[in-house]
Amino acid sequence: MTRKLPRSGAVVGGVDWARWSVILCKPDAGERGLNDTVLSRLALPGVELSGRCEMTVEAWQIHVHYWDLLVDKDWFPDRDIPACLDAEYVGRTVTVALAYGLPGVHTRLRAVLGHFDPTRAAEGTIRGDHGDDSLGKALAEHRLVRNLVHTSDDAEAARRDFGTWYGAARRDLLMPRPRTTA
Repeated sequence: MTRKLPRSGAVVGGVDWARWSVILCKPDAGERGLNDTVLSRLALPGVELSGRCEMTVEAWQIHVHYWDLLVDKDWFPDRDIPACLDAEYVGRTVTVALAYGLPGVHTRLRAVLGHFDPTRAAEGTIRGDHGDDSLGKALAEHRLVRNLVHTSDDAEAARRDFGTWYGAARRDLLMPRPRTTA
């Protein structure tokens, strides 16, 4: 007998994804020794970090993670997006962690990241303070921008990111937590 789940991700049911975000310290952060710095900057008041682990990226993970770049690859007509993703991530180490906080935690975390182009990120943000790449340089070199860190955009992205980096077998990381206050 085959059981069809009501929606993707339902195997990890009962999770309030509005309170969760997945943090991905990208290879450039790790290679520059910035993972601890990045994670400490994201440990905001009322945000609990857990589930930290290092992993070697597989092609399927980074292609699922950046599905939007693959779907909208016409934004980058001069680049082979799958090849760029493979070159920047596959076989390299990333650090992932979970952030848990009040609903809307995604917005708070993303504000700390700064603009995706480090040269446009405000001082006081992670990318503004520690970024050393630029969109212009990446375009000239036909590659993706190296901007240190990713956090889930919203609740749906958090659910997808959790599946990509942890998987349903690690749902124990999502067990109910005490109420977080700001």
